[in-house]
Amino acid sequence: MSTSHGPAEPTGQDDRATLFEAMGGHAAFSRLVHRFYQGVRQDEVLAPMYPQDDWEGAEERLTMFLEQYWGGPTTYSERRGHPMLRRRHLPFEVTTEARDRWLTHMRAGVEELELPQDLENVLWDYLERAAHAMVNTADSGRRSLL
Repeated sequence: MSTSHGPAEPTGQDDRATLFEAMGGHAAFSRLVHRFYQGVRQDEVLAPMYPQDDWEGAEERLTMFLEQYWGGPTTYSERRGHPMLRRRHLPFEVTTEARDRWLTHMRAGVEELELPQDLENVLWDYLERAAHAMVNTADSGRRSLL
């Protein structure tokens, strides 16, 4: 998957399907997301942003989203429509602190996968870019999340 210019980036559906399989398919994404939510549930900044009575649903939705993004089943779109990531996150005040905490918990999940370095780099690059794109509130003067 690596080239002399760095890790491969998905360029089309076939490439993404190959990456989904190379990363370990459903089992890997399920493990990644489960480990991520173990940290989020205990996080004083992030936990209030999630549905306290639907942790399993949140876990399922993120797993479906990531699987679809990386070329797996299209179940996310079939059940929920277009991902609209930024729009779905607008009701929440996502600060750089929240982003950094999100990345910390996601990093723990990525490390547990023990992917080959080129695959880890591609996955992590996407997760970092996605997390940065969700920031919608300055850290100073932050209002309550609830």
